[in-house]
Amino acid sequence: MTFASAMVPLDPGPCSSDRLHLACDLARQFDAFLVGVAAREALPHRFYGRGAYINQNTVDCAGGRLDQELARLGAEFRRACGQRERAEWRVARQDPMTFLTQQARAADLVVLSRYQDEAVEDWCACIEPGEAILRLGRPVLLVPPGTRTLAARRIVVAWKDAREARRTLSDALPFLRTADVVLLVEVADKDDGTIRDVARYLGHQGVSCTLLRRPISSRGIAAEILGVAQSEGADLLIAGAYGHTRMRGLIFGSVTQALLERTPVCSLMSH
Repeated sequence: MTFASAMVPLDPGPCSSDRLHLACDLARQFDAFLVGVAAREALPHRFYGRGAYINQNTVDCAGGRLDQELARLGAEFRRACGQRERAEWRVARQDPMTFLTQQARAADLVVLSRYQDEAVEDWCACIEPGEAILRLGRPVLLVPPGTRTLAARRIVVAWKDAREARRTLSDALPFLRTADVVLLVEVADKDDGTIRDVARYLGHQGVSCTLLRRPISSRGIAAEILGVAQSEGADLLIAGAYGHTRMRGLIFGSVTQALLERTPVCSLMSH
């Protein structure tokens, strides 16, 4: 199992160039086909409303600016790919999340930026990572601001015996099989033995791992996981996403939300 194809969406935001560079690097590592995508509405409904009156001159000007922006992003993608033949650029005048959801069928892995503060003018072109994880049906690699490469030599796997964690573990095998160190971390007060089953499963997949258990503390589960990742010098965190409904997470808080907002290293998540 490997990543035969990867996809990276581009936008005018400040982190677009970083994740493009990282996606190109990963495509070379795995000899994967790379698909770049970009989409934006000239006059986004979320700003103007579906019933707003807009004259033709405004429509034409917005369309012209959009075409220039998408052309610039396409040129940036082709420049980053260089002479690489196994690459493709896809673009549309469409809501960016809707377009990415459609196009993700062509990729094993989607590379996005982690939560960040964006300028208002960029907001309508950005992909919200929590929503993407739920909608794409593909593993999502989240890239922190300023990160341009990923060696994935030291990996922390956050384990919880839930469907999302099992799915992510399987999706992450291409990274796990090439890592130098894999730490399987469980934050729980009781040892139910499931983590040892997972270690045996990974062993059958050719992955050697070290088990770490941490008790639940007042810091919270996400803080314990991030503490291990930091102390062990991990460069990749693997975790299942949204074991509860996302609305519940937004109201009461969730481990996924905390990781999306605070993880200082690349994170691979699936739902």
